[in-house]
Amino acid sequence: MEKLIGEYSQDYALLREAVEGLSEEELRFQPAPDKWSIHQIVIHVTDDEILSTHRLRKVLAEEEPLLLSFDQEAWTDNLGYERLDREQHLLLFQMLRASMLTLLENLTPKQLDRVGQYPDGVRYTFKELLELRIEHVRDHLAQIERVRQAYREDRV
Repeated sequence: MEKLIGEYSQDYALLREAVEGLSEEELRFQPAPDKWSIHQIVIHVTDDEILSTHRLRKVLAEEEPLLLSFDQEAWTDNLGYERLDREQHLLLFQMLRASMLTLLENLTPKQLDRVGQYPDGVRYTFKELLELRIEHVRDHLAQIERVRQAYREDRV
């Protein structure tokens, strides 16, 4: 569990590092009309973190709670991601992760096995949900790198 908590607590630094030193043009570049910019990815990762922190807390606090997803494309399209403050969202991500650390550091083995369920019947343990959080951020870090590469290729 220590390794998992360590990875979880590193994600803010990795996300910050991934955008550090990029120009606004590079941050706003979209490789295709239907592909997200790095700016949009950062906002998305934070929006997802808001909901995921809620899910993690529900699983710890409630008996087999109902977990809800969100339509990420609708959020991107309808919340005006391009107008949102990236720095605020990075700080919010940092605070959300920090707010979970005390809970994570004091988990019992029994709490790791607590379960939440989505409306379609798919069930996840707390530990699985936590692993998905790390995987989600790592997937988007790889996506940021792909957008950076597309930006460089577009400029050649």
